[in-house]
Amino acid sequence: MWKNKVISTCHLHENKQILDRSLTLKPTLISIDAPLSQPTKGAMRKANKEMQKHGYPVLPPRFPAMEKLSLRAIEITKKIIKEGFDIIEVHPASTRKALKMPTKDWQKIQQIFISTGLEGALKTRTLTPHENDAVTAVLTAHLYLKGKTELMGDNKEGYIVVPIKSDWRTLQI
Repeated sequence: MWKNKVISTCHLHENKQILDRSLTLKPTLISIDAPLSQPTKGAMRKANKEMQKHGYPVLPPRFPAMEKLSLRAIEITKKIIKEGFDIIEVHPASTRKALKMPTKDWQKIQQIFISTGLEGALKTRTLTPHENDAVTAVLTAHLYLKGKTELMGDNKEGYIVVPIKSDWRTLQI
């Protein structure tokens, strides 16, 4: 969660935990790091093809390792939307690539978040890779709300939200 530049993270495992947390926090926008739709035909959606064309290596939703995650995300998303929340699909590694950040150097990524002015859990402990992805996802949502992102995909199969290419050092958070 991101509130007034303060980041808090936690690990949630069950769908009910995710839904309950959303209902409790009442966020303006929820960013989900998983495919929120399946392709109408074939293995890839238009969004996946566009992402790859722009240099963002994403796995197709029908790829065996992704299909289970995608179907779960679709199920959770339907419940969250039913409760009145807005949701976007994001891909944290692509966000970091768009912002010229390291994609897997977790310690450096966390230091970059701190240097941008973010507070909270980032400053008190080492975040796990999943938590760093969650912070990246919420950063993408923040940039989306500020109009600093682009959409890859279409209305039919869905969009992936990615920041407009820039350098993280120029971010105004």
